[in-house]
Amino acid sequence: MAFGETETQPETQTPEVVQAKKYDQNDVDKVSHFTPTICVSDSAFKFANVLYNLTPAELYEHAVKYEKGSFITSTGALATQSGAKTGRSPRDKRVVKDATTQDDLWWGKGSPNIEMDEHTFMINGERAVDYLNCLDKVFVNDQFLNWDSENKIKVRIVSARAYHSLFMHNMCIRPTKEELENFGTPDFTIYNAGKFPCNRYTHYMTSSTSVDLHIARKEMVILGTMYAGEMKKGLFSVMHYLMPKRQILSLHSGCNMGKSGDVALFFGLSGTGKTTLSTDHNRYLIGDDEHCWSDKGVSNIEGGCYAKCIDLSREKEPDIWNAIKFGAVLENVVFDDHTRLVNYADKSVTENTRAAYPIEFIPNALIPCVGPHPKNVILLACDAFGVLPPVSKLNLAQTMYHFISGYTALVAGTEDGIKEPTATFSACFGAAFLMLHPTKYAAMLAEKMQTHGATGWLVNTGWSGGSYGSGSRIKLAYTRKIIDAIHSGSLLKTEYKKTEVFGLEIPSEVEEVPSEILDPVNTWSDKNAYNETLMKLAGLFKNNFATFTNYQIGEDNKLTEEILAAGPHC
Repeated sequence: MAFGETETQPETQTPEVVQAKKYDQNDVDKVSHFTPTICVSDSAFKFANVLYNLTPAELYEHAVKYEKGSFITSTGALATQSGAKTGRSPRDKRVVKDATTQDDLWWGKGSPNIEMDEHTFMINGERAVDYLNCLDKVFVNDQFLNWDSENKIKVRIVSARAYHSLFMHNMCIRPTKEELENFGTPDFTIYNAGKFPCNRYTHYMTSSTSVDLHIARKEMVILGTMYAGEMKKGLFSVMHYLMPKRQILSLHSGCNMGKSGDVALFFGLSGTGKTTLSTDHNRYLIGDDEHCWSDKGVSNIEGGCYAKCIDLSREKEPDIWNAIKFGAVLENVVFDDHTRLVNYADKSVTENTRAAYPIEFIPNALIPCVGPHPKNVILLACDAFGVLPPVSKLNLAQTMYHFISGYTALVAGTEDGIKEPTATFSACFGAAFLMLHPTKYAAMLAEKMQTHGATGWLVNTGWSGGSYGSGSRIKLAYTRKIIDAIHSGSLLKTEYKKTEVFGLEIPSEVEEVPSEILDPVNTWSDKNAYNETLMKLAGLFKNNFATFTNYQIGEDNKLTEEILAAGPHC
């Protein structure tokens, strides 16, 4: 049979199945054996041995014994290597453009969705399955996405490496014994043949790597990269398509909840402090990265966390440090050959070292990972130009504008070759994973905020008193006090004034934060330089937003015009 084909079984014929193991997460010492629901007819599987939902201990054994570069560290985590690719390959990610996706998906300038046709997808899919069929064993995970029980998605991951199986065991939601036995047909399937390259001479291919999504077939194929993050983010892209179809907003955000039940969403690109600020021992962690907002409230999409490890220390990030134990996966870290102590400062393999672990490894995680409607929506920006206020209250139109913009600034040391602040924008704070036009997600966000009374905030964790190199970074202690005031509601009770150019509402006071820093113009000794820098940043915002102005929602296009009017005026 060809890749993805199905056949009708005669009534007298029993579908061929494979014996496999399964993991009961409610009793880690108990492993039962049963017949899984994987049929050969499902996907042309002709495997000699399917290893089905193995326990972490079993996956450790396979990785250490058979996968070169896999070791157990001093804390019990599995350290492994992802090969030549140590990060995602966005230019090699493609989506089938067909009757299902042609009108729905965001295509063209600014879009992360690079088109391919179904024929090419089928070629890559058959290449992947042929490779997997040649192996003496494959690993299969059946798991869930979304803690909202009414809207969970069943996913099946077929992979060649124990490391990939353990990674997805950690990152997806682990089924109970009863759920696994009644799993049935998955809603989406990944065929991860990442060790095997695609054929570079196949139409649309530009390298030996290809990560392909077919929405109508509910399938994803990975060739030419063993970086595990492709599976995590590929499924996130799928959720960005499936959930809005159910009027559920998918979000690239952190999320926590106070003891009184107040929920906050945190958006922010790398270096803005999203992880640090959303991790709060006085609040419950709902999730660190991917969420849904339905008419019932918020829910984490994932069952685990995927944390950056570069320069990790027990003092700065104790929860992440302590979560890296037996069951966790460490990617591309360097450790001592004898003691197996990890050197988190060593970036000789990559700066993108990572740890993947179940969310229950975090002490204050809220299980199940669901909460009521958010009270606050916090957009984080590390403004290295030093002209955005430390905190601003946003109206709905401004929230949509800054949500679509997804701004932060790179500074020297963040990336090679950067000597001065460089503005960077990522639509909805996760452009690489969007399937629909950013304006659609922004409109859903505004509608939910309005319906449930949430307040939008723009928090600058970057510079004050000048740009990078002349000013200084806003103290983390001050930013934490600002976040505390947002959570408590006290920041809503103070007086506000509007800034020029960006038209932001800034508070007159925040408890235990110097009032003079709340308006950035006060902190610049050279007012002309401040004005010039402010106008420069406003121009960068306007140039970036020009990408989105040609998209129309509704017949009159009023929403796009309203969002555009909420941007800077210069």
